[in-house]
Amino acid sequence: MNRYIKSAGVIIGTLVLLSQGANAEQVPAVLGKYLVPGVAARGQVVVVDPPKEINEYVAKVEKAARDDPEWFKSYSKNAKPGIPLPFHEKLGLSKEDYATYNKLWDERKMVPLKDGNVMVRLEQAKKGEWMVRVSGKGAPLSLLRYLAGKDVVKSPNGELTRLEDIDADPRSILGKWTGHEWRFQEEDSLGKTKENFGIGTLVGTRWGILVYRLQSTSAQGKLLFDRSMVIRFPMPGK
Repeated sequence: MNRYIKSAGVIIGTLVLLSQGANAEQVPAVLGKYLVPGVAARGQVVVVDPPKEINEYVAKVEKAARDDPEWFKSYSKNAKPGIPLPFHEKLGLSKEDYATYNKLWDERKMVPLKDGNVMVRLEQAKKGEWMVRVSGKGAPLSLLRYLAGKDVVKSPNGELTRLEDIDADPRSILGKWTGHEWRFQEEDSLGKTKENFGIGTLVGTRWGILVYRLQSTSAQGKLLFDRSMVIRFPMPGK
């Protein structure tokens, strides 16, 4: 009798495994390249920290922007986001100042927040939906859902649509990184809301990266809310 019970148990167990395999969905490549489903990675909330000496030169540029806001707006309009503006005498910097500013910018580092340790885990929320669960300070990212069939990210605000893949300039704020990005943007009589989510890898390192920003402004252009977050985590096999 025990032999038959054991045999039945093996058969049932095999059927369960087969059933799970049949129902399992393929992990979306936009997420699976960076995280293994169900496997937690120890991540860190980080900030970009250039040497404090750079503040002297930033203050000069800010003064130049206040002195001639129309010119500054026009000059910076076509600049690459997060990269120092090309030299111009109206920036308030001499050529020597500008060279020093760029040298200091290139010495920037990613610094983990003191209380910024988090756990990062890719999970299937339900059929067709995936989430990146993040603990601690990164918890707001756990509200997002990737809808594989539509290639959008759903948030409490609405759907973030896919943008062009990221191939960031090495001199951008976060350095050289590649990945994928989605954006929600809405404007009405009360103001404007913009939400971005990105996932990728810091090129040449073992780190994956999550980038998130939620920003809200009034109809008059006053900043009402601004939350930004960068989380790095070790990628599988790195």
